[in-house]
Amino acid sequence: MTPKPTGPPDGGWGWVVAAAGFAVNGLSYGVLRSLGLAFPDFAEYFDRNAQETAWVSALALAVQQAASPVGSALSTRWGARPVVMVGGVLTSLGFVFSAFAHSLLHLYLGLGVLAGSGWALVFAPALGTVSRYFSRRRVLAVGLALTGNGASSLLLAPALQLLLDNFGWRGALLLLGAVTLHLTPCGALLRPLALPGDPLAPPRSPLAALGLGLFRRRAFLVLTLGTALVGVGYFIPYVHLAPHALDRGLGGYGAALVVAAAAMGDIGARLLCGWLADQGWVPLPRLLTVFGALTGLGLLALGLVPVVGNEDGWGGPLLAAAGAYGLSAGSYAPLIFCVLPELVGIANVVQATGLVMLLLSLGGLLGPPLSGFLRDETGDFTASFLTCGSFVLSGSFIYLGLPKSLPSCRPASRPGTPPPEMGELLPVPHVALLSPGHPHSTLDTTC
Repeated sequence: MTPKPTGPPDGGWGWVVAAAGFAVNGLSYGVLRSLGLAFPDFAEYFDRNAQETAWVSALALAVQQAASPVGSALSTRWGARPVVMVGGVLTSLGFVFSAFAHSLLHLYLGLGVLAGSGWALVFAPALGTVSRYFSRRRVLAVGLALTGNGASSLLLAPALQLLLDNFGWRGALLLLGAVTLHLTPCGALLRPLALPGDPLAPPRSPLAALGLGLFRRRAFLVLTLGTALVGVGYFIPYVHLAPHALDRGLGGYGAALVVAAAAMGDIGARLLCGWLADQGWVPLPRLLTVFGALTGLGLLALGLVPVVGNEDGWGGPLLAAAGAYGLSAGSYAPLIFCVLPELVGIANVVQATGLVMLLLSLGGLLGPPLSGFLRDETGDFTASFLTCGSFVLSGSFIYLGLPKSLPSCRPASRPGTPPPEMGELLPVPHVALLSPGHPHSTLDTTC
């Protein structure tokens, strides 16, 4: 038998796994974020309003996240590689089925249920596998994997608009089905890794495989409650940023540029935040709280931008607000997953990732239809972004209940490194307080 390594390898094949996670993230959330460009075509063809067409993405997000614990449980039982490969096939079939839709119900079933189910099998297992391959560089690796979202949006937003102009929404969906099939070879790259603290045998009980026992931990319960509220507003720009730009007076390519601006901020922030968090200067729960609040403020800014004078304008304020939102949301994204090993241990990180996605689904199901309803009632997306930004701020305040989310000054000793199955705490900076008139420090405190 191959002996288990002493801990995550922090490199090597792990970077290939991170690259696979990059592609998985781009072919899931990146595609979802850009899909809003097709919503006006859906609404015109099926003669429906914004609220009804928003259910396409809302269902896809809800199914993808609500079924993520199933993907995690299947990954725990049979490994991430076969689960992700099957998920890629299901996602592709969902887009191909939707390309032949003759009613909005067909889009609900194709993009919402079938493609959403495929995405549920790929995201949590892939991201959990990335976390298992890294320890000291975990936030940077997960941040690199999550930049696939922004990179895909940056490329797909103008490409999808071009496809819509030349092939219509049916041809665009058919081509997206071919693109999302690349999730299958990405799954083949997820080589299994055995670590100390892993169970000797996979769980046989479905409840044990889902990891529902993690809710008995207070810190994990606080994290999931705050994340559920954040999810109400976090995904609104994925669905309605492009229609919001169109309502503000921009043309189709101007709206695509706004989505690209958010994507560029998102890409840079995920890498920068990953490097910053891995330095250990600030505890991860505190960074999570700060960047969650900044994400809520970014949504408020998107709702308050002025109307553009004509379609040829570049919409400077909206571009700036979209870039600011991308910076804050991109910084938040890797932290919500990288704080999990500290709270539940590396052996439970795949199950915890699936459960966090499940709680996000509650917000993902409510947010886009609520945003569409407010748009239909008020005539624009101002109230939508303001309301959903308030939900994100509320969730960020709940994060204050996490350990180390608030600074404190109290005597403390430097903690030892806990075993991998108990979590891998990042080093906490220590500040030596000097007494007046004495050249040496007198008290070791954690601030």
